[in-house]
Amino acid sequence: MADKELDKSKRRFLVAATSVAGGVATGAVAVPFVASMLPSERAKAAGAPVEVDVGALEPGQMMVVEWRGKPVWIVHRTKEMLAAVKANDNKVADPQSRRSDQPKYAANEYRAIKPEYLVVVGVCTHLGCSPVDRFQAQPEPFESDWKGGFYCPCHGSLFDLAGRVYKNKPAPDNLPVPPYTFAGDTKILIGEDTKG
Repeated sequence: MADKELDKSKRRFLVAATSVAGGVATGAVAVPFVASMLPSERAKAAGAPVEVDVGALEPGQMMVVEWRGKPVWIVHRTKEMLAAVKANDNKVADPQSRRSDQPKYAANEYRAIKPEYLVVVGVCTHLGCSPVDRFQAQPEPFESDWKGGFYCPCHGSLFDLAGRVYKNKPAPDNLPVPPYTFAGDTKILIGEDTKG
């Protein structure tokens, strides 16, 4: 009988030891497996907010920065450019920017937090081409009364100086406004939305 009791205690010890060893082995395999499904540091950095200093950006100039692998245009608009935005209301498909891809705070006439700074993703909403800037208000082959903006040479889409698409053009929507905020008078943080 003592042998049977000894066998049971050995069996319990072996079952407990095997269970603990199995649990440790399962954890050792599961942790790296689950960690491999999380985004890498490189992927996290690619989606991280981008801080841009626009202090040296003169009125009428544009700068391009990369955010999430896409070009983001920042245009320091002049008073004439802002007046051209108002003058284009009857030419654009969505003058009030109601159906645009933009944060709520950009759903205004200038599609911006501060009217003098336009911040848009520089990718045509038709087929993803890259429009070119044509800021000079002058007759153009594609528009005789051109007040300045962006022209997509791939299929002829036109966008005004607020990134709003012209009527009857291939692009279905305005240029997207990424989430952004001002982190000071001249610093823009693209990819961070503190205003909703």
